Amino acid sequence: MSWGFETDPEYQEVLDWAEEFVKNEVEPVDKVITHAWDLQDPLRQKLIPPLQDKVREKGLWATHLGPELGGQGFGQLKLALLNEIVGRTHSGPIVFGAQAPDSGNTEILAHYGTPELKERYLEPLINNEIVSCYAMTEPQGGSNPVEFETTAVLDGDEWVINGEKWFGSNARFASFYIVMVVTDPDAEPHKRLSQFIVPADTPGVEIVRNTGVWGHDYEVGTHAYTRWTDVRIPKDHILGGVGQGFEVAQTRLGGGRIHHAMRTVGLVQASLDMMLERAVSRTTRGKRLGDQQLVQEMIADSWLQIEQFRLLVLRTAWRIDRYKDYKKVIKDIAAVKAAMPKVLLDVTSRAVQLHGSLGVSKELPLGKWLFESYHMGLADGATEIHKVGLARQLLRDAEPHDGLFPSYHLPELEELARRKFAAQMAGLEE
Repeated sequence: MSWGFETDPEYQEVLDWAEEFVKNEVEPVDKVITHAWDLQDPLRQKLIPPLQDKVREKGLWATHLGPELGGQGFGQLKLALLNEIVGRTHSGPIVFGAQAPDSGNTEILAHYGTPELKERYLEPLINNEIVSCYAMTEPQGGSNPVEFETTAVLDGDEWVINGEKWFGSNARFASFYIVMVVTDPDAEPHKRLSQFIVPADTPGVEIVRNTGVWGHDYEVGTHAYTRWTDVRIPKDHILGGVGQGFEVAQTRLGGGRIHHAMRTVGLVQASLDMMLERAVSRTTRGKRLGDQQLVQEMIADSWLQIEQFRLLVLRTAWRIDRYKDYKKVIKDIAAVKAAMPKVLLDVTSRAVQLHGSLGVSKELPLGKWLFESYHMGLADGATEIHKVGLARQLLRDAEPHDGLFPSYHLPELEELARRKFAAQMAGLEE
């Protein structure tokens, strides 16, 4: 896709259709269902599948996947522009077949699953006949895989898994887990781990409790603390080879991080839209809020942050499409991931302030989005980790200077310039 600050007319028509569809068809669904991932909810089953059929008819189903898997293979730049629209809603990602964690899990299965595993799990997952969970984080080790303690030991033709996992998204709705565990504790850190697919009804898989998240007011939480006790799965349920857990993880995490950012652009733009409507509608002391200079500053700062972040996201998406190798864009993805929580926090905070008591009430979504900024600072790796990674990448490319003063020392640069232009300057200086 060629994109130079103007989307080609054919794809712009697609985006215009998506804009109207999300506004008129998807956003109302969010107001009446509890959770879009709950396939047991009869109202959800009445409302969402017909919308999914419309998306399929439009050729926009699972656009992150290649044509061989039923998607369009849009590439990250097209996905970014579409996800800005879809990302401001709860149901939008699942209506378009691009919901987390299922989208990342489909990529893992597509790359590393056996034909049997693909038939059993990948096809129904792509079609949203089932949903899945990615179980990586652990209570004692957080999201740092080198600290993981959950193990899988080969016993004949079966792997036996023991340990605990923490904060597995949508586990209570899932038909299967993809779990990352230690298979060789004595190997070097990045070779200790492997990933497996585990049916949710396998004996020994226990949801200790479903943990709620601030801003997500579900009666039962959707992030599970799970315990794995002598969980036996067939030998062929490994994804990739033994010790390839890190490699498999990068298949989903690289894209997942940029997709989070794409959807966040939609949320912060929605926050700004609310601010603007409020500013021109509400009056105080005989003036509109928008006529107050401090309010104008809040609006200007928000627009600047959003546009800067959006351009960073789109440039990163473009680079992913260009190089087709997440390793070559690791610096850019780290930057996007590090910037995302602050943009969401800053803009939604201003929107809350501008709406007063209504802003902190549950009659607007701003409080939920505000807490989501902290969630985004942790999901797929803590912000601090990504900042460290970004800095290391930048430092790795920096060239040291051996002189007493730095290479940009003005007296030295002036002297070099005088030498370079000595002939031209001759006779001009007294």
